[in-house]
Amino acid sequence: MSDSFLPSAVSRRVAAQAERRWDSSVGMGLLGRLTGADYLSLVALFFAWTSAVLLLQEAIHAGIVVMFGAFLFDKLDGYYARKRGISSPFGRQVDSFIDVFAYLVTGALLYHVALSPTLWMSVVVGFAVLSFGGLRLVRHASEGFGESGDTSYYVGWTVVHVNFVVLAAFYLALFVSWFDGWLAAVPIVAACPLMVSGYKSFKTTVSHALAGLFVVVALALSCLAVFTGTL
Repeated sequence: MSDSFLPSAVSRRVAAQAERRWDSSVGMGLLGRLTGADYLSLVALFFAWTSAVLLLQEAIHAGIVVMFGAFLFDKLDGYYARKRGISSPFGRQVDSFIDVFAYLVTGALLYHVALSPTLWMSVVVGFAVLSFGGLRLVRHASEGFGESGDTSYYVGWTVVHVNFVVLAAFYLALFVSWFDGWLAAVPIVAACPLMVSGYKSFKTTVSHALAGLFVVVALALSCLAVFTGTL
């Protein structure tokens, strides 16, 4: 091979690499892969971020109310995807990304702002929620749902379960004087490893009804606090 051939060959390889790096299918082309369900997920992200900002401003009940908006759109995206038959591994990855903020970040911030007795307890509890929750979402994005007969299930506790544990601890602390941030940390941290366990969280009508009832009660309490200044 002659020396004069090398610059030309190198130039062609560099040009080919540049074309691949700026291929329209990369980067902005990603937006073309988003479905209606994915855009609903992005609306959920907007509510989750707004909730996080409100919690950091110590507008706790307002943050909780807005957080439930994130929950609503997170459920709507799944419903939309199933009805349209557009469920896909890519959609699960988008949904898992949104769930980090809708359930894990908001849950960790709620403990930090409203319950934590010390900075270090916020670090410990927040790390438990985010690490186990993140691993749980990675597994779900990779493996999807389990099947048992005609009923599907999540493998392990879901991030919704742990968020509800944080919420339950928050409301309990409001009404039970001796229940403080130290005690609240116990069930929250204990619940976190269940997210990476083999426990089968079945998607049944009863489980959805119980979750809905919990949300209604919590939403009523926080709306009461927002509009009356009580609690």
